[in-house]
Amino acid sequence: MRHALELAHSARRQGEVPVGSLIVLDGERVGQGHNASIARTDPTAHAEVVALRDAAQHVGNYRLVGATVYCTVEPCLMCLGAMMHARIGRLVFGATEGRVGATSRLEKLRGLGADFNHRFQTEGGLLADEASELLLDFFREQRRQPRKTATIGEVPKWS
Repeated sequence: MRHALELAHSARRQGEVPVGSLIVLDGERVGQGHNASIARTDPTAHAEVVALRDAAQHVGNYRLVGATVYCTVEPCLMCLGAMMHARIGRLVFGATEGRVGATSRLEKLRGLGADFNHRFQTEGGLLADEASELLLDFFREQRRQPRKTATIGEVPKWS
């Protein structure tokens, strides 16, 4: 998780929301990533998805059976879906995310009868204070900066 936090700091330095993710398979780091949606102009470039893509390239297979995903913040539904498709074995995250974090929502869906094709172990709270503080500091800083606006027809470029 310490390495995932380093990746989150890297994201922050690049103006991205500071979230980092690391994937370990058979004791080896096989993938890593941090949020890169702005840099890549890609709404799916969340830390977990970037790390899954990196790991899949590294092992030569999109199935990452038995892998452990470490991420600094509780993943969203999109990232959890990607983890299901990759067939990971375990998810470990730091800070819970009340607005878009989806691990508890996924369990509620299962409780309502949703049947998913894969399940994995989930553990939250590892280095949660550090991950939370990094996010809080980032968003405090964002609120202090003037908002960038675009004119009609112009696509804003966020830095």
